[in-house]
Amino acid sequence: MILKKLKELGPGVLVAAAFIGPGTVTTATIAGAKTGYTLLWAVLFSVIATIFLQEMSVRLGVVAKLGVGEALRKKTQNSFWRIPVVVLVISAILIGNAAYEAGNITGAVLGFQVEEIAGVNPLILVVALLAFLLLFSGKYRVIEKAILGLVCLMGLVFLVTAFLLNPDWSQVLSGLFQPRFTEDHTLLVVGIIGTTVVPYNLFLHASTAKEKWGKSRSLKVARLDTILSIVLGGMITMAILIVAAVAFGGKPSEIQDISDLSFQLKPLLGSWSSYFIAFGFLAAGISSAITAPLAAAFATAEILGWPSTLGMKKFKLVWIGVLLLGVVFASLGYRPTELILFSQVANGILLPIIALFLWWIVNDRKLLQQHKNSWWLNFFSGIVILICLLLGLKSIFSAFGISLF
Repeated sequence: MILKKLKELGPGVLVAAAFIGPGTVTTATIAGAKTGYTLLWAVLFSVIATIFLQEMSVRLGVVAKLGVGEALRKKTQNSFWRIPVVVLVISAILIGNAAYEAGNITGAVLGFQVEEIAGVNPLILVVALLAFLLLFSGKYRVIEKAILGLVCLMGLVFLVTAFLLNPDWSQVLSGLFQPRFTEDHTLLVVGIIGTTVVPYNLFLHASTAKEKWGKSRSLKVARLDTILSIVLGGMITMAILIVAAVAFGGKPSEIQDISDLSFQLKPLLGSWSSYFIAFGFLAAGISSAITAPLAAAFATAEILGWPSTLGMKKFKLVWIGVLLLGVVFASLGYRPTELILFSQVANGILLPIIALFLWWIVNDRKLLQQHKNSWWLNFFSGIVILICLLLGLKSIFSAFGISLF
């Protein structure tokens, strides 16, 4: 019975793969290097927040058989909000994911030193080609299994390494359950939230859950899939932060390049340190390079009323466009760590807007009937959205040198 249920898991793994990208590795590494174990609580909050928000998304897909984009289109089709909603979704998800894709592709090859051809790292093209071939196959099962394999690889690499480094577990527990927050930590906290509670995952999860499960009685399995996958993803993020904290010995450090982390890990992992970093980023980058264009295609097709199936021409044109723009942006010569961290902070700011839309939709009794949000789900998800909103506003004001709180 348990094995049968485990075989049904899938869409949640895509969500985990989407947020365990180069952005997670970069942001968690910087957080661990700068603050030690202090910001583990932010990862824990992000995991809880993600579970609440993604559960609403998967419920919409399984029960109402709607993607988030479809639901938004139906809810606003005869109102003033129709055009603003379309503009918001396309700008935040389609255009945003193109920039986000650049971080995925660039981050995937950070650990590999190769000679550039005409100013372009050829490995960027290899990663893009792998993502293209998997998506072009049009086979959801193939994509799902490939992503599952990459997530398992990342989990094995980071979790095993974290335990082998034998961190101070009392400090780990303190960082998890004793929240500490200073002005200097603001952007890192927003970045951690932005790298875990990814706005486009709300679109991706509902759409893939709709494809995966046929009846509302599958809701229990869908919830199990959501919780297990997100908890695993959160554990990987924590492991990355712990590895960086141990590597830098608890002394606040600035990371100029990813080779800094490889160098710090050499006394602990020996000659394996550079391989550890390289393959960790590669797995993270490829998995996110697949999910970002896929999510953008689902969101765009649904909000514009196009068929949202992998084999449709318009659907393919969207993800191909996102992938190509990602390759172009990745080839412009930006510092990868800056590009990736910026995209995570941007996601943290955009998240409350998309989450409020979803919150509104899942309270519609006509769509979800007895599965609409209960009062306690509204209460806790409302708190999550409010905290995300406050942190997002703080990061905007901080950029202009204004202290919000």
